[in-house]
Amino acid sequence: MPERFRALILVTTFGCLRWGEAIALQRCDVDLSAGTVRVRQAFVEHRGTGLILGPPKSRAGARTVALPKAALPVLKQHMGDHVGEAPEAFVFTGESGRNLWRGNFNKLVKWPDAVAAVGVPGLHFHDLRHTGNTLASRAPGASLRDIMARMGHDSPRAALIYQHANREADQGIADAIDKAVKAARRKPSKRKVKRVAEGDGPAAEAR
Repeated sequence: MPERFRALILVTTFGCLRWGEAIALQRCDVDLSAGTVRVRQAFVEHRGTGLILGPPKSRAGARTVALPKAALPVLKQHMGDHVGEAPEAFVFTGESGRNLWRGNFNKLVKWPDAVAAVGVPGLHFHDLRHTGNTLASRAPGASLRDIMARMGHDSPRAALIYQHANREADQGIADAIDKAVKAARRKPSKRKVKRVAEGDGPAAEAR
């Protein structure tokens, strides 16, 4: 990613944000000391009208999300280099300082080339949120309610999908372990083979 947009990628992914939520963040929504971003609004694109700023997609969409510490240095640098000092200054904008449009973003950052360069050709921007949701659902001790809150969902349906996928993955691990155990049981014991060779086993008695 161009340096200007690296923080956008990290915050969207590890904060489990929607595109409209991420580009609507303002300086007053970012707390670098606490390591959080506050989602209280979102942009919706309307062709012919422009970007409309309004409430999040759902009631649960209004939330405060903690970011992993690994993402904070990049966000801090971004805040210093690319964000105005006013509390209402938008965090993620284009080179001109104008708000970003989803339809123009791929071309702006040469997205197809970028994702191919890191080995995931075909990755879409909304897949970043999916990645964040998957990682969140794997966190030890994370409850269904915790995942719903982080994702900004009123309904548990989406969170259950991620949890179900993780249960399937866990079952796959258990099945692999089971196969390894069965394979080990089928192998002859080295100790018994050695004893027979030394004349301590039934074959020696028969002689």
